[in-house]
Amino acid sequence: MSSREAVTVIGLGSMGSTMARTFVAAGHPTTVWNRTPGKADGLGAVPAATAAEAVAASKVVVISQVDYGAMFESLADADLRGRVLFNLSSDSPDRLRKATEWVAGRGGTLVTGGIMVPPPGIGQPGSYVFYAGSEQAVAAHQATLEVLGRVDHVGTDPGQAMLYYQAMLNIFWTTLISYFYSATLVGSAEKLRPYAATMLTDLTEDGPMGFLRILTAELESGEHPGAENNLHMQAVGAEHAVQAFTEAGLDVTVPGAVAALFARADAAGYGADGLSALVEMVRKPS
Repeated sequence: MSSREAVTVIGLGSMGSTMARTFVAAGHPTTVWNRTPGKADGLGAVPAATAAEAVAASKVVVISQVDYGAMFESLADADLRGRVLFNLSSDSPDRLRKATEWVAGRGGTLVTGGIMVPPPGIGQPGSYVFYAGSEQAVAAHQATLEVLGRVDHVGTDPGQAMLYYQAMLNIFWTTLISYFYSATLVGSAEKLRPYAATMLTDLTEDGPMGFLRILTAELESGEHPGAENNLHMQAVGAEHAVQAFTEAGLDVTVPGAVAALFARADAAGYGADGLSALVEMVRKPS
């Protein structure tokens, strides 16, 4: 008999099935359930006939579904007493808070989470998961959770996990979408890639292009020096970028939105300040 903690995985899409397979490989007795039958084939886990049966099989339940509404539906008849649910599904922070109350009202404990790698990265070096909620519950099951990746507990507010998760997805999406736009503008992703790679690396380092460090300090201090490169200059440059995409016959949704943000900051009196002053526009949506 395995000495590893038993785990139930609810939801066997690409994420959930990889989690289940990873738990099995690590020696955890694993029970699985999915709304569509047949997804458990080949995982090495024990399939449950119902979600309630799956929950009953383990004290620890890991959920990977499309959203929290799926959990409400799937576990409506399950006995959650004494169970700790780690829900790694996506939803809004407020819905995670309401879900925590819903689970508590049924005798269980909900810890919310956001896993920060695609399915092939689960359990691999560099994998990590944001967790929020009961610190005691996370600590009690940390060894089990570490099978999926590094455990980063970001606070007791259940909404915090999704705030961090969505924040990181926003950086991921907007960075790569900007690359799609730029590669299309120059006509070759392969020719642009080494320049983009160098820029992304330089942004995170300590040289003159190390803007992640520089702008972090400015955001934390609330000071936005613009002597070397003020917002007015960048607003003009952003309009030039829109013109370049327009002249090439391309979509301008993203460059247009960037230009509009610069223009709004300039009009609001931040033209002499630096790039980090754009945060004032983020805090005051139009």
